[in-house]
Amino acid sequence: MQIRSTTILGVRARGRVALGGDGQVTVGTTVMKAGARKVRALREKSVLAGFAGSAADGFTLFERFEKKLDEHAGRLARAAVELAKDWRSDRILRRLDALLVVMDADNGFVISGNGDVIEPDDGIMAVGSGGAYALAAARALVQHTQLDAEAIVRQALDISAGICIYTNRETTILTLDGDA
Repeated sequence: MQIRSTTILGVRARGRVALGGDGQVTVGTTVMKAGARKVRALREKSVLAGFAGSAADGFTLFERFEKKLDEHAGRLARAAVELAKDWRSDRILRRLDALLVVMDADNGFVISGNGDVIEPDDGIMAVGSGGAYALAAARALVQHTQLDAEAIVRQALDISAGICIYTNRETTILTLDGDA
């Protein structure tokens, strides 16, 4: 059976940073769990991270990423690049099936096992099966409302859940104060 993905959305808007994810775990055509937590705060709540993909792989990547943050004094960009390099070149890590979104008060990146470390131009990033829907909704909400980052993430995830069958409305949303 194929394990389906999720929706993770990060938004930097109006001086705040928010990262959220839905809680659905789907195996084949069966919803196995509704309230999984796929986002977490790292490094004394100064970094937010979320994953889409295999749960065991996502949690392994959280641990590896947190170690990279510690090794590089909390510098998000450096830790992201170092994790991507290890993920791509390590024989064991290469097999991990997940994507990460990581954010701090100043930066945000999507990290993949292909060595990708992508920083979006607009401070909005999304991964998972409902990611494109959440991304489009968040961009529209940023441009056409005065909602803060947390409200944007909440509404965009709700919109995605109405479209993507692998996304539900049991969300977890974490926030940070940002500079912009």
